[in-house]
Amino acid sequence: MKSLIRACHILKVFRDGSECLRLSDVVARTGLHKTTALRMLTTLVACELLTRVGGTKYRLGIRPLGKKQYRFGFGMQGAEFGFSRTVTESLQRSAAAADIDLFVLDNQDSPRVALHNAEVFVRERLDLVIESQTDTRIAGQISARFRAASIPVIALEIPNPQTIFYGANNSQAGLIAGRHLARWAESHWQGNVDELLLLELPKAGQIPNARILGSLLGVIERLVWLSQSQIKILHTSGHYENALALTRLHLRRSRSQRILVSAINDPCALGALQAFRDAGREEHCAIVGHNASSESHSELANKGTRLIGSVGYFPERYGEGVIPLALDLLAGRPVPPATFIRHEMVTPSNLRSFYPVNN
Repeated sequence: MKSLIRACHILKVFRDGSECLRLSDVVARTGLHKTTALRMLTTLVACELLTRVGGTKYRLGIRPLGKKQYRFGFGMQGAEFGFSRTVTESLQRSAAAADIDLFVLDNQDSPRVALHNAEVFVRERLDLVIESQTDTRIAGQISARFRAASIPVIALEIPNPQTIFYGANNSQAGLIAGRHLARWAESHWQGNVDELLLLELPKAGQIPNARILGSLLGVIERLVWLSQSQIKILHTSGHYENALALTRLHLRRSRSQRILVSAINDPCALGALQAFRDAGREEHCAIVGHNASSESHSELANKGTRLIGSVGYFPERYGEGVIPLALDLLAGRPVPPATFIRHEMVTPSNLRSFYPVNN
């Protein structure tokens, strides 16, 4: 009987299905002697009530004792975007590991659909919602719906009022992009740039577009002579086809020979690149995108590509950060109002160190 009580005591110290504990953690939380705790852990692993992780840690093999199964909602930005699809897959993996039922709806990059999906989440009486949509005009309305239903929200990428934020450090990501463009221009064009073309996303508001401002600052801190007249801005919808059309139109008017391009995301970067190709002017550009999402990988792998990099947001890791954050929020543990991911520049030369061919 004493062994059974000890086993139950150990199982209860795991806060959720994703938490991994060392032997020392179990000893600290239970007060058991190290030898006793190790013996119990070994038995629980043999009974498949615990699983061993990496040889030194343990994770629950069952739902946490005394805790209900949570049901989360996820409003994905849009299935057309590789970034959004990868984020969704990451959240699904981490939710499954934590024994969370994840209910996914596609916002289709549409404010109307996002509002409708928010109403569906409210009707479903979910424990928490993870929201990803890019239109700041409806962010307040969506937040108000969830607030009225007492449903906590974690907003991805685009901050929503009175929610927890998880995602990009846009200013820092922009600086990384701009500095990379400037260094490339110094190396390949001796710093002689005719034009800086910025592809922004107005509907997303000031915070996401801080990556465009950061790009501008990153370029001019090195290419200090660049004048205001040489800086051009295109207002995109964030989609490949729109960026392609707008860049084509711009190139009909511009005779610049050396153009640096910073795009709000990879679809816009690829659309701009195709416009330069269609105009027979690919050698006139150097382009940086954001997200380093799956759409960009094949282009970055092309020898001599003028997509010289994409700032990494690593959507495949989002679940590892968001799901534990959500569980802490529901458990009443302190959580930061904003959690920023760590960005790195993904380039043709280092692509496979981040994304091996078999991934």
